Amino acid sequence: MGELLGAPLHRWRFAAVWTSPLSRAAETCARAGYGGVAQAREDLMEWDYGAYEGRKGTEIRAERPGWTLWRDGAPNGENAQRVGERADRVIADARDLDDNVLIFSHGHFLRVLAARWLALPPDSGRLFLLSTGSISALSADGDGTQPALACWNDTTHLRE
Repeated sequence: MGELLGAPLHRWRFAAVWTSPLSRAAETCARAGYGGVAQAREDLMEWDYGAYEGRKGTEIRAERPGWTLWRDGAPNGENAQRVGERADRVIADARDLDDNVLIFSHGHFLRVLAARWLALPPDSGRLFLLSTGSISALSADGDGTQPALACWNDTTHLRE
C-alpha cells in the first residue's frame, strides 16, 4: 500500500514529514519513500483504546449497550478530548511552519485532526470516514483565513 502512495505524494513539496512512531504508520511512510526524512512524533499515535484494545465495537456494545468511542472513550485509555489535545498540538506545530506538512498516522486520530483543523469539537471526527491508505489534504480558503478540507479520503491511487 505504501508504494502506491509514493507517486501521488511526490507531486507535492513538503517542509516536514511527520509520522506516528507505531509500525503501521512508520512502515507506510518508509514504503512511500519518506522514511529517510520523517520525524516520529508521539502526538500522532492512534487513539489509546485502553481496555478495549483489539476489541470490536459490537463486542463492547454487547456489554455496554449504546457505547461509542466518540462519546464514551475507552477505560484506561483516551477519550475524544484527550485525542483532540494531541491533534491541537500537531496543528499548532504545522501552522508554525506555514508550509506543507505530510503526516502518516492512524484513522481515528486523523479524523480528530480534521475536526480540530476545522475548529470542530474532537468528537466531530465521527463524521469523517477514512479508508486505509487514503490521501487527504487540510488547507484553507483563498486568503488563508478559513480552514477547509481540500480533499478527503481519496483512494483513487489504490485502484489498478
